[in-house]
Amino acid sequence: MDINQARTFLEVVHSGSFIAAAERLNITQTAVSARIRTLEDSLGRRLFIRNKAGARLTPAGERLLRHATAMLQLWERARQQVALPPGSSAGVHLGGEPSLWHPLLADWLVWMRRECPDVALRAEVDNPANLLARVQEGLVDVAVLYNPPHMPNLVNELLVEEKLVLVSSAPDGRVAAEDFVHVDWGPNFAASFAASFPELANPSISISLGPLALTYLLTMGGSGYFRQGIVAPFLRAGRLFAVPGAPEFSHSTHVVYGEHADREVLDRVRAGLKHAAAAPVGLERYATIAPRQREDDSA
Repeated sequence: MDINQARTFLEVVHSGSFIAAAERLNITQTAVSARIRTLEDSLGRRLFIRNKAGARLTPAGERLLRHATAMLQLWERARQQVALPPGSSAGVHLGGEPSLWHPLLADWLVWMRRECPDVALRAEVDNPANLLARVQEGLVDVAVLYNPPHMPNLVNELLVEEKLVLVSSAPDGRVAAEDFVHVDWGPNFAASFAASFPELANPSISISLGPLALTYLLTMGGSGYFRQGIVAPFLRAGRLFAVPGAPEFSHSTHVVYGEHADREVLDRVRAGLKHAAAAPVGLERYATIAPRQREDDSA
């Protein structure tokens, strides 16, 4: 099994079809089929069962999955080590969900550069499904995600236990359907929210990015669910108010990496993430967010 065959095999597994794998790899479906067929011939076993719904692993394919993942991760680590920039002794490629970059992962980047200047850094933002797939394939060393599912060959560690709390710009904690800001905090939150607030099932404002939603709320007013640590300074400053009796929802941040990750580098990465997670969030971190009263003052 060569690297291209391993990568193609894993892409079919993650995407669930030969067609989707071809699109992700930017090759033809015929090329995907040829690589899988060559791999099956060399192993003497059928790896996928194909039908109208896509492709699913045979028992032999299930057994190959762990080895293909380990092989690709080993190759990617070797490739990254060989290609390190001058002056670097190690490198790490970290990915995170969009809502986590401000301030958690931005603080992590600064900490790593100050405390581990010999580690070359590569960072990216993507959706959870893509990041998990890339960690499995060895293309990303570490992913920082909200409530990720447990997956084969990946280690899932809790970084910080956090809650989503309901806040309002009204001093009395009022929640009105017409100015409620719905934030996409993932499927677990969506299910819990729908059960608790059926009257808010069709909000007029829905935003997928937490920091963007907070910017909007502080500027225009309204209410919505946000990470407790992020809204804490605004609650202390009297710019936002907790909604009495509102349910709180778990929204934990996890670190995900491969079983064969470089432990020395990983320990440094985790130390930086823990430091960033423990750092207090102050209003100065949101200096670009204009409070609503500025609108009124300019009238």
